[in-house]
Amino acid sequence: MIDFHTHSAASDGALSARDLVDRAAREGVRRMAITDHDTIAGYLSVCQAVPSGLELISGVELSCQWGRAGIHIVGLGFDPTFPAMTRHLEGLDKARRDRAEKIAHKLDRSGMPGALAGAMAVAQGAQIGRPHFARWMVMAGHVVSEEIAFKRFLGRGKPGDISLLWPALDDTVATITASGGVAVLAHPLEYKMTATRLRALTDAFRDAGGVALEVINGRPKPGDTDTLWRLVRERDLRVSVGSDFHRDSPYSAGLGVEVSTIREGTGVWEQL
Repeated sequence: MIDFHTHSAASDGALSARDLVDRAAREGVRRMAITDHDTIAGYLSVCQAVPSGLELISGVELSCQWGRAGIHIVGLGFDPTFPAMTRHLEGLDKARRDRAEKIAHKLDRSGMPGALAGAMAVAQGAQIGRPHFARWMVMAGHVVSEEIAFKRFLGRGKPGDISLLWPALDDTVATITASGGVAVLAHPLEYKMTATRLRALTDAFRDAGGVALEVINGRPKPGDTDTLWRLVRERDLRVSVGSDFHRDSPYSAGLGVEVSTIREGTGVWEQL
């Protein structure tokens, strides 16, 4: 059982990093990474006291830009103290804070004052993102659910949809590689690209030094895994897997992915 894509309360997960690794160990996960969005605070908080039987490697899910598309790259097994990585994370933290201020301004103009303070209170020091605004909107009585918050205010094309130019994909992959880690293209099918554009993205990722595609993320739809395996074989890449666990939900996967049926020599875990 391996899980190289999980989230703690340091970004937008429900569990503290301590509770996350403890649960993973209880549920039979043997190797895992905490891949919070644009922060390694959760990993750093537990990396010196990992439950017996569990190997925890460094991880992060970095936001980046490829053309006009926002892309997520998972970094695994890097040196968290390497200067290039620390500078990169500092830049992302500032970008997220700037975006949060702009989202709050938009919500204020939509009749929801106090959004920034409210979202920060919900985040409790975590890397602030749109889910924290959505949660605050529910708590403040502005919407009945987080889903409605995204549909009406925070989703694409809505008042709180703030375009943000993240670092370039090739710079992001280069930062992970320079820090001694391996770069994984996270959930490739979630970007809703045509097959031709997805192949172009995969080529750009590989040419930048990317190592693996995430062929299992959460609960894949029928046929999705086959599509990604074809990309892996065509581009001579390795594979990675993860639950993308954020919180308990009937619609999301639990922690851990069984990898005994994946052919030897193809898993990124063999390189780490």
